[in-house]
Amino acid sequence: MPSGANDRGQLPAVVARGVTKTFHIPEEQRHTLKERVLHPRRKVGMRHFSALRDVSFEVPQGQFFGIVGRNGSGKSTLLKCIAGIYHADGQIWRRGRMSTMIELGVGFNMDLPARDNVILNGIMMGLTPREARRRVDEVIEFAELQEFTELKVKNYSSGMTIRLAFSVAIQVDADLLLVDEILAVGDASFQQKCFDVFNRMRDAGKTILFVTHDMGSMVRFCHRALLLERGDLLQIGEPQDIADRYLELNFGRTAQGASEAAPDERAAVGEARVVEVWVEDETGMRLAAVPQGEHVRLRARVLFNVPVEDPAASVYVLNDKHEAVTVASTESMTVPTGTFAAGEEAVFSFAFDNVLAPGRYSPLVNLARRGTGLDVMDQFDSGFSFIVTATRAYGGVVDLPVEVAVERARDRAGSSAL
Repeated sequence: MPSGANDRGQLPAVVARGVTKTFHIPEEQRHTLKERVLHPRRKVGMRHFSALRDVSFEVPQGQFFGIVGRNGSGKSTLLKCIAGIYHADGQIWRRGRMSTMIELGVGFNMDLPARDNVILNGIMMGLTPREARRRVDEVIEFAELQEFTELKVKNYSSGMTIRLAFSVAIQVDADLLLVDEILAVGDASFQQKCFDVFNRMRDAGKTILFVTHDMGSMVRFCHRALLLERGDLLQIGEPQDIADRYLELNFGRTAQGASEAAPDERAAVGEARVVEVWVEDETGMRLAAVPQGEHVRLRARVLFNVPVEDPAASVYVLNDKHEAVTVASTESMTVPTGTFAAGEEAVFSFAFDNVLAPGRYSPLVNLARRGTGLDVMDQFDSGFSFIVTATRAYGGVVDLPVEVAVERARDRAGSSAL
């Protein structure tokens, strides 16, 4: 066993050291005996796919630990390696009795009713026959399937099967619970029941490894998390940091970072040029991913090639549909922007509380000279973009802070209307 104990002297619940999993996939499939008999000496080429590469981490006892990543990143493969379903190179240690919720319902006999499946699966998961029979009613009640106890499982809907399988799995007195994205099926009330169970297990000192795509659930329940990308471990840390990085990956890697703030590569001709545009936080750090709810500044650096008095700048923040979701301008200022000589530079700044919905945004900046109207000197739309990250997307163009309340309405007679 590994020697890395925590401050209380407890050994970790799970330790992975250099876990690597490679699948060998034949380039040609032989599906029938005839094919094998007619071509016994035909060599079948193999290609190798690395699902995990040198993944190492520890999970302390009693921790709710998230495993996240995009499709194909190796999340489920890692969980199956920990569960012992897959053999992997490297080393994996586990402490205590383990219960897996990876492919719920796989062990069910579809021609048997729910009651018999509960008993059989309970025995396979380590319960004695007497204990498995004693817990049947409790399992059925939790799954909310009292009316369908004698119905064959093959006649269940997918949601009913998931509820039954989950209810069986939590009956095992496990110290370590492995959960793989199983809560995507089921209504909201059942999902909440599942999370209530997780919370009770966590409070009881159980350890939970939780694979999910739902960043809201991950941030809400997990103590720590790790992020996988194409088999590589990118980051381990606080759930909110992992969620932000995950969302940044989902929206792509091409957002301009702090070291590259979309400089304008056009020749410095004309009366003025918008040289670069960037987004920064309140400390002045340039951002590629902007967390929702933060106070940020969008800034544009301008080079003047001729003397200009009181220039005006406007910024249009465009979403991925090229729609302007917000517009700001120096026109709202009550004082002139200033007088600038040829060769001077200025930085125009637009500060706002970021209520933009999660997604990618591209600022378009117009620079104009005041006169009888606005004489445009330059327009910047060179491809700079930034990403807004959040743990949950509600579908709006912006996510304004909203106070939500529910009150019981009453009719004129004073009786409840709900």
